[in-house]
Amino acid sequence: MRHRNIVKKLGRTAAHRKATMANLASALLQHKHIETTEGKARVARRFTERLITLAKQGTLHARRIAFQRLRQKSAVKALFDEVAPRFKDRNGGYTRMVKLGRRSGDGAPVAVLELVGFETAVKKQKDREAKAEAKKEKDKKKQKASEKAEKADEAQKAQKDKKAEKKKEEKKSGDKPKPRGKDKEKDKKADGDQDGKSGKKEKK
Repeated sequence: MRHRNIVKKLGRTAAHRKATMANLASALLQHKHIETTEGKARVARRFTERLITLAKQGTLHARRIAFQRLRQKSAVKALFDEVAPRFKDRNGGYTRMVKLGRRSGDGAPVAVLELVGFETAVKKQKDREAKAEAKKEKDKKKQKASEKAEKADEAQKAQKDKKAEKKKEEKKSGDKPKPRGKDKEKDKKADGDQDGKSGKKEKK
């Protein structure tokens, strides 16, 4: 009989359960919100709120206990420097759980666990990520445009070089149009002389 046993085992051993709670709590303290199943969210909520109440003391002993449970220095620093000072005048209720429905695949109920009062921080993080992505897209577009311009310039240069080569070949081959005037008169005289010679031969 498990009378008055409140521990949710989550289908894990004690060591595995402690590691899971430490990971979920540290992620929540660092990122201010996490998405997980409802069962894990309920247990992580209780675990994290107790740590926040402990961090309000601000003593070295409290830091050591928090590090013993979280096992991450960055999470302990966020807990004592960012989260605990924000909840000095608040007695409990540091977190909020929002249900998201069932997950596609296994159909497990999913929820978002977040710290109350840090919604602006989460929005700022999302805005920063969106701005960074927009900058990356702009840089990509600029690179593509510059590449296209370079290709067009290269094509124009290639066409100009071809035209110059053709002109050089024409000059070398000497394919120039014959000048009119004196040369034409010389050709006519030569034709007349040939006709006269042929006429004399016929008379003979």
